[in-house]
Amino acid sequence: MIKTFSTTVLALTLGAGINLAHAQAGNADAGEKKAAQCIGCHGIPGYQSSFPEVHKVPMISGQNAAYIVASLNAYKKGDRKHPTMRGIAGSLSDQDMADLGAFYEQQGAQVAVKAVAAREPSPQAAALLAKGGCASCHGADYNKPIDPSYPKIAGQHADYLYVALKAYQIESNPQVGRSNAIMGGIAKQFTHAELKALAQHLGSQPGSLATVPQSRWR
Repeated sequence: MIKTFSTTVLALTLGAGINLAHAQAGNADAGEKKAAQCIGCHGIPGYQSSFPEVHKVPMISGQNAAYIVASLNAYKKGDRKHPTMRGIAGSLSDQDMADLGAFYEQQGAQVAVKAVAAREPSPQAAALLAKGGCASCHGADYNKPIDPSYPKIAGQHADYLYVALKAYQIESNPQVGRSNAIMGGIAKQFTHAELKALAQHLGSQPGSLATVPQSRWR
């Protein structure tokens, strides 16, 4: 099972690398001017969403630009089902997405993230991490993915990670769910309690993600 997953991950990673070679170049300054639709949620520390359940919106400052672009495209295509995000992503061009990705990646690099000591996983968390093969894509510290189109997940809000992981288990729901062959196969191995344990451990780790407060009036 692990060998099959590793082979699949390698194949998809190589494919992602080919796509990234032709990726649109982003402009961080232009992205800052286009972020008005983003700051109402992602620019407020601790801001919570109530869909599909109450959870903190993800920190995206410091996230990989290529991952932000991939996520926006997934919402635009409907591979990620979220009415609000699909409406926003649907209004963006490829250049808009590239610019926003460049802006948020650069913004995170300029922010001093509070240092958090790495925590050793509990025996349960260690077993779950090994079963899911999380480090094979997201890196040994879950903060340096093997491909920039994969997300940094260390230090991300645990309640958001839990909701995101559960979304990969959902099928045939027009409003909720995420379509991704690798993540779907991995997430479906776990119970909700196990996904929550995974999310809590990953969220407790040191990372480079942040929420940068931004005024709506600029």
